[in-house]
Amino acid sequence: MRPIVPLLLILALHLLGPAHAQGSGSVTLDTIRARGALVCGISGTNPGFAFPDKSGEMRGSEADFCRAVAAATLGDASKVNWVILTSTTRFTALQSGEVDLLVRTATWTLSREASLGLMVAGVTFYDGTGFMVKTDSGVTSAAQLNGATVCILPGTSTELAVADYFRDQDMQFTPILIENVNGLRAAFMAGRCDAYSTDTSALASTRFNEGPNADKLLLLPEIISKEPLGPFVRKGDDKWFDIVRWTHFAMLQAEELGLSSTTVDAAPSSTSPDVRRLLGSEGELGKVLGLDDRWAYAIIKQVGNYGEMWDRNIAPLGIPRSLNGLWKQGGLQYSPPFR
Repeated sequence: MRPIVPLLLILALHLLGPAHAQGSGSVTLDTIRARGALVCGISGTNPGFAFPDKSGEMRGSEADFCRAVAAATLGDASKVNWVILTSTTRFTALQSGEVDLLVRTATWTLSREASLGLMVAGVTFYDGTGFMVKTDSGVTSAAQLNGATVCILPGTSTELAVADYFRDQDMQFTPILIENVNGLRAAFMAGRCDAYSTDTSALASTRFNEGPNADKLLLLPEIISKEPLGPFVRKGDDKWFDIVRWTHFAMLQAEELGLSSTTVDAAPSSTSPDVRRLLGSEGELGKVLGLDDRWAYAIIKQVGNYGEMWDRNIAPLGIPRSLNGLWKQGGLQYSPPFR
């Protein structure tokens, strides 16, 4: 008996058509090129990651990653349309095709990858769940939070991490769930909850945003979970997955090779095989991705390498590279070979 193919799969295959009819081999890439812009889903609320500056320009490492993908695919890092998403709308927006790419402090977990029809194209930021309190509370450790009220964004991995932590420690807590990030932060600052929990990077971002009042907030030392953050794409478009994943690797490889936005123009004359392959001076690595052979050059020239992105956006928050350092520096950021 023939296996029954789900109706949705039949419909998807019908809409996508045969691979040879998709132009580049990626329906997502073809859509982006026809539109002339990448549609990227971000938070828009996290300084250092995705937050508008005084002129309204979106800044941050996640915004820059979107720009890097636009540079790779369209040759122009400015060709990005931003879609602001909440923690509860982010995955639906990607599933429905409202955005081409989701780069919104989203944690790679088994349940998300196995049940949402989505994939993570690499870890661009190694993070962990933490707690922040008011300095004048006298709390200096998460072990002192028994009976506390904790502000948490619903629909996030933080909910489970915090619940697991308090259960493991045989402590009690009351979650205060507010979907809007700004509303959640306001509730914490107004004293509606004793602690605020989310990724430590986001807590550092919130603290940094307080400017001269930052010393009134304290990040507790405990990191209670692993939160590998990365860009999400829809399953079923393997070529698009490859492009997004290797965009990250190109930025890492550039840093490792000493190529930056200010030095890359002098690099094509290099005799290094690694440099020449990365920049498209030899080989056809761009072609196998469905891109121009100078796709990585466009990323490096217009956005920079991973270290430049970090120094521009994350370092001002006071977050050390640590796990996000290159493997040669004792970190976990590692690019496979470009060959």
